[in-house]
Amino acid sequence: MARRLFPRAWINKSFYFQARISFVRVKYLFLTWLTVFVGGWVIYVQYSNYTELCRGHECKNSIVYTGGWGDVDGVIRCRVGEVLHYELGEEPEPRREAAVFDKPTRGTSVKKFREMVFNHFKSKLGEQANLASLVTKILTVADGNKDGHVSLPEARSAWALLQLDEVLLGLLLQDRGHTPRLLGFCGDLYVTERVPYGPLYGLGLPWPLEAWVPSEARRSMDQWFTPSWPRKAKISMGLLELVEDIFHGNYGSFLMCDLSANHFGYTDRHDLRLTDPRAIVSEDAFRRTMRALHCEKDDDCVLGPDCRTSCDMAQKRCREEVTQPNLAKACGALRDYLLRGAPSELREELERQLYACMALRGSAGQMDMEHSLILNNLKALLWRQISHTKDS
Repeated sequence: MARRLFPRAWINKSFYFQARISFVRVKYLFLTWLTVFVGGWVIYVQYSNYTELCRGHECKNSIVYTGGWGDVDGVIRCRVGEVLHYELGEEPEPRREAAVFDKPTRGTSVKKFREMVFNHFKSKLGEQANLASLVTKILTVADGNKDGHVSLPEARSAWALLQLDEVLLGLLLQDRGHTPRLLGFCGDLYVTERVPYGPLYGLGLPWPLEAWVPSEARRSMDQWFTPSWPRKAKISMGLLELVEDIFHGNYGSFLMCDLSANHFGYTDRHDLRLTDPRAIVSEDAFRRTMRALHCEKDDDCVLGPDCRTSCDMAQKRCREEVTQPNLAKACGALRDYLLRGAPSELREELERQLYACMALRGSAGQMDMEHSLILNNLKALLWRQISHTKDS
């Protein structure tokens, strides 16, 4: 009978110990592999989403974030929202898909890119004397790393950004401080300054409640939580200055086609900001849109809530001249806002001027003198009330 070198119990324990070590090793190897796989997948998805946003394939719906940009609070916007039905195109149509990031093509010179941008602006704004200076400004913005050259990726990113009408109009107006500053961009993902207060007025009731609240009561409720009257006067001055600046501005005339309070906000210093430039349409684009519209009645000739013309019944076409100028629409938006809480010694004169302003008819180009007189009188009236206060 063979002699055992090791007891059977010891051999069984040894095998069990080795098997346990192997199991633990396999377990940890599996967990390590799983961690690496999941981590790699998360990194890939995050990177993929970022690059897709930058290429404009995923950035199709309204995506808005808030965050910091250095020392400035910023709003990150990506392919902002559903388009209003008064685009800068020739006629109302659904928003086109985001421009693919393959324009300009490889080998395009800076001269050719400048020509592309010029023609794009011309198609949006019509023939304007200052388009060349606007192109130069855009090329400066496109030079993201400020090395004095516009690379192909920079040119493609800027080109994608310029396909968004709200960005184009925001760039036209930001020099005068009417819109939040553009802080940075990557294609149609871009960052603007955050406007701390908005909308201009209103409680923003949920839509089920709005249907049950009478319009007169809602108008009164809209004014409950607004700044003090001198501060409202300063904010209103900002809207009147916006009207002044887009009337025969540096890049043509523009129409305000939606003066809803949620398109405006204001800063800590009570300076007005237009937070949604899509509410403004170039007059050239408006005329082209109206020219293309067939109509049976005046109500067929509408672009946005606040831009209307009349129908030429003989031609069955909408006329090109807007029936109400920007100033009249702005005064209508400011009426309740300014009259509530107005100083008693000012209220009667303020109300008279506001109603005279709201009665303006026809395009501002047809009545330059009357338009300018009413605008200047209203601004002077407000300025006299706040020029000696800290709110000025």
